[in-house]
Amino acid sequence: MKHSAFTAMLKSSFESLPAQLQEAARWVIDHPADVALLTTREQARRSGVGPATMTRLAQRFGLKGYEELRKLYADAMRRRPESFRGRAQELLERREAEGDPALMQDIFSSLSQHMQALSSPDALARFGAAAEMIASANRVFCLGQRSSFPVAYIFYYVRSLFGAASVLVDGVGATGVDTLRNIGKSDVLLAITVDPYVRGTVETARYAKARGARIVAITDSDLSPLAAFADRTILVRTETPSFFHTMAPAFAAVECLAALVAARRGDETLAALADSEKQLAVLNTYISARKKRSKS
Repeated sequence: MKHSAFTAMLKSSFESLPAQLQEAARWVIDHPADVALLTTREQARRSGVGPATMTRLAQRFGLKGYEELRKLYADAMRRRPESFRGRAQELLERREAEGDPALMQDIFSSLSQHMQALSSPDALARFGAAAEMIASANRVFCLGQRSSFPVAYIFYYVRSLFGAASVLVDGVGATGVDTLRNIGKSDVLLAITVDPYVRGTVETARYAKARGARIVAITDSDLSPLAAFADRTILVRTETPSFFHTMAPAFAAVECLAALVAARRGDETLAALADSEKQLAVLNTYISARKKRSKS
């Protein structure tokens, strides 16, 4: 039996399960990676049921015990293709077997878990430390390539609204890194890359580090090549049932980081935002959906 077939059985039989088995089944459905990696006792603790309940769940669907269930999910993780094409093939097979709604539920469920992880005590401490470092910098250089570029750009754009000195490491003809020629000890480089890690991002960050700049990394592991020499690291999860890694948690991370930095600037932020809003209004940048109140 494949883990996908087991999951499909859980979902189709969920409503008929006793309450305790429903809690165990919900855990298995919502945390497939943890099923493969965590001990049965730890999974029982996190799901709020006893280890015996986890065992009964597995036996109800024809398995000898929970260890056999864990093996199904562990085998699936080991067999998961590394290439985008291979994962896309897996995606097509899952859609054929489970349908669109099940696949969408799995994707949004994984995103929800990733977002929740960003508010853990460890993550909050990392955000605070990174915000302090960025707020104290003379300039912040924002670097992200390929799928990470929009994440770097949104941080750069939001900072520009509240008047913080920022440089987007980007340019036509591969001239973007030229902006780092005068980066120094008073500056911070915010660098973003996740597995598969972009070589150019790592090498550029290493160059900035050699010039004395401090590095704030947004990446997916403390063991990533970028985290190895970063001064501060914020971790974002990227795994998803889709064929492509998700960047949604990284977007959430930089939006939160920008807000923390803006708050630290206090009155400077308020004054800069007032100037930004005046300029946008003069240029008639946006179409406002708000109706002006008529004077009585």
